[in-house]
Amino acid sequence: MMDRAAVAHRQRGRALLWLGGLLGACVAVLLWMPAAWLTGAVNRASQGRVLLDEPRGTVWGGSARLVLTGGEGSRDETSLPGRLEWTLRPMLDGARIEVRLPCCSDQPVALAAYPGFSGSQVVVGPAQMRLPMGLLAGLGTPWNTVQLQGDLSMSTPGVDLNWQQGRMTPKGDVRLEASDVASRLSTLRPLGSYRVDYSAAGAGTNPTIKLETIKGDLRMSGQGQWTGPRLHFEGEASAVPGREAALANLLSIIGRRRGDRSIITVG
Repeated sequence: MMDRAAVAHRQRGRALLWLGGLLGACVAVLLWMPAAWLTGAVNRASQGRVLLDEPRGTVWGGSARLVLTGGEGSRDETSLPGRLEWTLRPMLDGARIEVRLPCCSDQPVALAAYPGFSGSQVVVGPAQMRLPMGLLAGLGTPWNTVQLQGDLSMSTPGVDLNWQQGRMTPKGDVRLEASDVASRLSTLRPLGSYRVDYSAAGAGTNPTIKLETIKGDLRMSGQGQWTGPRLHFEGEASAVPGREAALANLLSIIGRRRGDRSIITVG
């Protein structure tokens, strides 16, 4: 009969085999986690307004269609041409992500994520993108009504996003420039070109937004501030002399008429 030492040795061998198999399975799961796990997290975080549809690949390297919607229950939906691609690499204190949008940017966007028990941080590096303005229609009202057309560019030197106790605190600047804007609500094309500056100084301050006209027959200006998740914005729109009749209907839709001006109020 086999002595106890031999039996114990065989049992340890079997245990090590099982442990090795379990560790191997865990590593395989980590290496081949489907991209749908990541896209599902993005969908939930945006409350269904930003969707990564038709995911391919894995969490570590994959692609998906970027879709904008009006949120849960909305029938509005628009998507970028082509696919968004990403590469994710773990670090000791987080993960580094590289996002590529071949349709809209010549350079990839670098992000770094630092999760933690008391809070999390996402650092977005410098970025420049060119987006079709028609993409905004997917966000629902009022974008689906005005049906804007034109070229939309976005640039930022970098943005920090910090989460503490379920609340996000942004820090950084973002500039949007809309060129040769047109709308289905007006036969006048183009209406003009516009600039929106977003600025957030971090904890203790509220992010601000400023709208101004670069050029065009439809003049718009205004400024606002975010208080928590809500935007409070006040602005006005008007037509340059000689274009009042061509822009009368549009001015009545985008705000409350006050003489020859349209008052825009949000929040």
